Amino acid sequence: MTLPKISVAETLAQKIVALQGGSPPAATARKCEDLLIDVVGLCVTARNEDYINSALAGSDDDGPCTAIGHPRALTAAGAAFVNGTAAHGEDFDDTFEGGPVHAGAVVVPAVLAACERHNPDGRMALIGIAVGAEVLCRLSLVVPKAVHKAGFHPTAIFGAMGAAAGVGAALGLNARQIVDALGVAGSMAGGIIEYLAEGAWTKRLHAGWAAQSGIRAALLARGGFVGPRTVFEGVHGLFHGFAHTTNGDYDALIGDFGTRWVTDTLAFKPYPCGTIAQPYIDCARRLAARGIKAEDIAEIVCEVAEGTVHRLWEPLADKQRPPNGYAAKFAVPYLLAAGFVQGGVGLAAFSKGAIADPGVLALAAKVKYVIDPQNSYPNNYTGHIRAKLKDGSVTEERQPYLRGGAQEPLTRQDVVDKFLLNTEHGGWSRARSDAALKLLATLYNGRIDLSSLRG
Repeated sequence: MTLPKISVAETLAQKIVALQGGSPPAATARKCEDLLIDVVGLCVTARNEDYINSALAGSDDDGPCTAIGHPRALTAAGAAFVNGTAAHGEDFDDTFEGGPVHAGAVVVPAVLAACERHNPDGRMALIGIAVGAEVLCRLSLVVPKAVHKAGFHPTAIFGAMGAAAGVGAALGLNARQIVDALGVAGSMAGGIIEYLAEGAWTKRLHAGWAAQSGIRAALLARGGFVGPRTVFEGVHGLFHGFAHTTNGDYDALIGDFGTRWVTDTLAFKPYPCGTIAQPYIDCARRLAARGIKAEDIAEIVCEVAEGTVHRLWEPLADKQRPPNGYAAKFAVPYLLAAGFVQGGVGLAAFSKGAIADPGVLALAAKVKYVIDPQNSYPNNYTGHIRAKLKDGSVTEERQPYLRGGAQEPLTRQDVVDKFLLNTEHGGWSRARSDAALKLLATLYNGRIDLSSLRG
């Protein structure tokens, strides 16, 4: 194979370096402000969870950087790992609808930790978060659905690359160093989706692992470590390894990078569970609001996208009766039933008691699916319910888009309200939460100092 004179990574790196001296557009900067608020709240809400206790117990790299909500400080890579794992842990983080990938839980922890340790410049942190999120999201558009189909978690795979780009931008790496950082990160990327089988914890650490990988790759590149410049399109490159093809729309990554920002369309979830399930929950809530009773329903059939079945609908019996709370986050029949019976799906919907609720399980057992070949996933996330009642009548609900996404975005107040809900769940007082919000409101304008978020 003849190697390209200028690789995809080299073109991308030149465009990233061109952004380092300025600021992202106002809409993109505002989205990065929302990401900052959201990620910090998510770190706090998960700080007492068993998987975070385990992540901290397994970390032996104490240092100067902040693990949000904890008194113990870690190295930059260690803090990025713990904060990324926490931010993604409850599956309540942002989503890029074209992916689907989760940018904030990877890029924000990586850039904050790197800047706290190596370059505490708020403006550069903002540039880094914007660049990292943009790279992560755009990578998911090169070969849509293929990474999931191959058995990998796109956030984990593309997250390492996005984090490397974001940290590289925040630390002021030159174009050659950014190419090397991306090349090195390609060998650090990984993350299988076998967690789906029994609700294991590994998906939770994918964001944290990608975040710390990005830091390590950027620092190695800054130190002169050489990575392959054809990391993306090469015959043995990232897409060959994780999507089983090198043929992709690389223009979706580099074509108008820096002039059009897909980061502006990032969605914030209304519910702490799998993104694709969210419109189905909304449909179930509207159905219940009509006065229909669960006991009057004979059967529910949902039209779904074929690409979502293996993660959210099968094995159907397990999705109707998930074995634990984490598995329940990726089980549409359970989530739909919980939304109908409980009037919503909150952080409490995944406790041991909640997933054994007999009323919810009885309704979930009636939920089935059919594949809609016209479904536009992953370009759009839709919801549908067709309920057949015991009296023979049939009623339907449809939702054409993800609430909280580009067509119905959350307001800044919505993001703040979610932050306060999460910090309360994590045990912070209202006074402490308000103080954190005050810090976050100006963090990109000054020095990155996260020490007040410890403990």
